[in-house]
Amino acid sequence: MSETKIENVPQRVLGLREAVALIVGIVIGAGIFKTPSMVAGMTGSAAWMFGAWILGGVMSLIGALCYAELATAYSHAGGDYHFLRRAYGRSVAFLFGWARFSVIVTGSIALLAFVFGDYLQQVVPLPKLGPVPGATTYAVLAVIVLTLVNLRSTRAGAAAQTWLTAVEVGGLLLVVAAGAFFLGTPAPAAAPAAVPAAAPSIGAFGLAMVFVLLTYGGWNEAAYISAELKDVRRNMARSFALSIAIITVLYLLVTWAYWRGLGLEGLAKSEAPASDLLRAAFGPIGAHAISIMVSVSALTSINATMIVGARTGYAMAGDWPVLGGVGMWDRERDAPVNALRVQCIAALLLVFIGTATGGGFKAMVEFTAPVFWLFFLLAGIALFVLRRREPQVERPFRVPLYPLLPLVFCAMCAYMLWSSLSYVRSQALGGINAAWIGVGVLASGLVLLAVVRHRQARRPQPSLT
Repeated sequence: MSETKIENVPQRVLGLREAVALIVGIVIGAGIFKTPSMVAGMTGSAAWMFGAWILGGVMSLIGALCYAELATAYSHAGGDYHFLRRAYGRSVAFLFGWARFSVIVTGSIALLAFVFGDYLQQVVPLPKLGPVPGATTYAVLAVIVLTLVNLRSTRAGAAAQTWLTAVEVGGLLLVVAAGAFFLGTPAPAAAPAAVPAAAPSIGAFGLAMVFVLLTYGGWNEAAYISAELKDVRRNMARSFALSIAIITVLYLLVTWAYWRGLGLEGLAKSEAPASDLLRAAFGPIGAHAISIMVSVSALTSINATMIVGARTGYAMAGDWPVLGGVGMWDRERDAPVNALRVQCIAALLLVFIGTATGGGFKAMVEFTAPVFWLFFLLAGIALFVLRRREPQVERPFRVPLYPLLPLVFCAMCAYMLWSSLSYVRSQALGGINAAWIGVGVLASGLVLLAVVRHRQARRPQPSLT
């Protein structure tokens, strides 16, 4: 029995290329096709607009350096869950795992599936089905097919991720090409102004950074493959740095293409800048091109989210034996197969709920952003806690300029927590203040934690390893 147990753990089967494809695929979603217009309107000038995107890349790199230390010192398929567990105990980690499973990951998969379905239905409408049933059908197929790919093996999921990411990056380069080569002279509004534009207010620039950082969001998910990454001591930090560098360059190039083709004012007013740009460059075919690009981006993010999302269930079941089979790691496929199946069922359930309610669960996902940033902040603080509590642990990679860079990262997380709380407090869902949604998720997690504790009260507690 003991030999089998040792074998049924994650194996190091992923290389640097797969890790980079995973991070880039998670981060580059549908956001880059929308948020640049919002950032342009909030910053008010090209210099401040590009500055915001550069600052977003720098802040993401700082956070990635913090995660690189945690992931190399505490390599584990549980990622954030494992860091929180070591720093604060199993109860805090359980609440994070519950929030991640109940809304953050499964909700993201369902939302991305709807994005995929909505755009693909525009290009290839399903016969005898209306827009909503057709989009839902495509969404369901996306979740099922990608789950089957990942159930086949981790290598199969990683290979699919590499190809999807390559196509996604190619689509973004098409946007850059449209701005650089197919539109001729820049739009008049893109020309330098005779009088420099006034700097945006602190509040306006801060709000722009909220959307910029959301567009950069997701790089931390690479921590969930630290136990499966070859030569993790070198490749963890390299994959973070290389991925964020690629993403930052792509974001700057795409934003430049929007600005050159539409002008600053046109970009700020555009509801769909990529669509407007490609339509101007290629005519009606551009509308189909953008739909395909967004569909591929959604598929790429779904696949990557599935890969890392199921690792949390595996880690939770290791700490809480009562969760049993959810944590089973299939040695032959080298994947948490039961966690993938449960994740698929939960995501499909949310797809059907979203169809029935007209997207009410979308608000639930958005309104749990404060919960996400709370745990993100705790992960940053965990770096300080673990350095102090476990100084004997080998740290193959150490954050440079410690403690300055980790403090900057924690300050960024605290600001994003405050910003998301400010947004949520002003919103309502069904007549109820939306802030209660995040509270409800954590409260239900506390109830579930009490049930789990009661059911395994007489079981021996696992030791920290």
